Amino acid sequence: MGEWTDTTDSTDSGAAVPVPRTIGVVGAGTMGVGVAQCFAAAGHTVVVVDPVQEALRSAPGRLRDGVRAARLLRRRDAAAGAAPTADPERVTWSGELSVLADAGFVVECAPEKEPVKEKVLRELDAVCGPETVFASCTSCIPVARLASFTGRPDRVIGTHFMNPAPLKDAVEVVRGPETAERTLRLTLAVLDGLGKHGLVVRDAPGFVTNRVLMLTLNEAAAVLDEGTADADTVDRVFQDCFGHPTGPLRTADLIGLDTVRDSLLVLLEHTGDERFRPCPLLSRLVADGRTGRKSGHGFFSYPVRSARPA
Repeated sequence: MGEWTDTTDSTDSGAAVPVPRTIGVVGAGTMGVGVAQCFAAAGHTVVVVDPVQEALRSAPGRLRDGVRAARLLRRRDAAAGAAPTADPERVTWSGELSVLADAGFVVECAPEKEPVKEKVLRELDAVCGPETVFASCTSCIPVARLASFTGRPDRVIGTHFMNPAPLKDAVEVVRGPETAERTLRLTLAVLDGLGKHGLVVRDAPGFVTNRVLMLTLNEAAAVLDEGTADADTVDRVFQDCFGHPTGPLRTADLIGLDTVRDSLLVLLEHTGDERFRPCPLLSRLVADGRTGRKSGHGFFSYPVRSARPA
């Protein structure tokens, strides 16, 4: 299954863990492109698959933008020994999952909708070799549920990358009830090769990050809707009082309000807790196409550059 390189895994008393050179990424959205950039910067050959042609057309340009931004940061932080930046030539693009047949490790970055992820995982299970590990970038759906869509539940794990992936040093690693120890060790070794550390948590709806964060974002939108404070003040309370780098509303805009809504609906379904029902303002904004930074408008307004050709 392609070329492999040995990487020492500190979690197993120095035992070598074979890390695949070829990495698959499913999804050419914001997260998929960011994850691909991380792997390319670490020297991997990366194959990104997305059935949506518009996403594929814009993805190379978005990757180049990300690489340029990383290079600027690298020059600025050169004295601190910044990590290498990605070579876009290491990344190829396709609309067919069949091209991932030789990938030893596949990161699934499909939208946070269970039917979509189910379709992707079932097709990957039929295409990829039996040893391939499926790492889902799920933000809320339990890994046990995702693993049930495959014939390899021991090789399914959650790797919840944060946005923007190239700038975040930590990844929430979710071990499902059937995830094998070897799968966990391999995943941690893969992340270590990216210069990231995995924070391992048990499987549950929303895990740690979004079980807490989505409630905060939803309540912040409700506070805004009720007129308790304007959007800028809501965010400044979190920044000035708690020291958060950004407030909850700008965080929601960065994630994408449609993604926030979908995540809340997943949490509502899997927990039955009405606190996760999207507040009316959030639902209205998504229905109006105001999905945050990517659309130019959300709780705040943002400049939108015209799409560049691939």
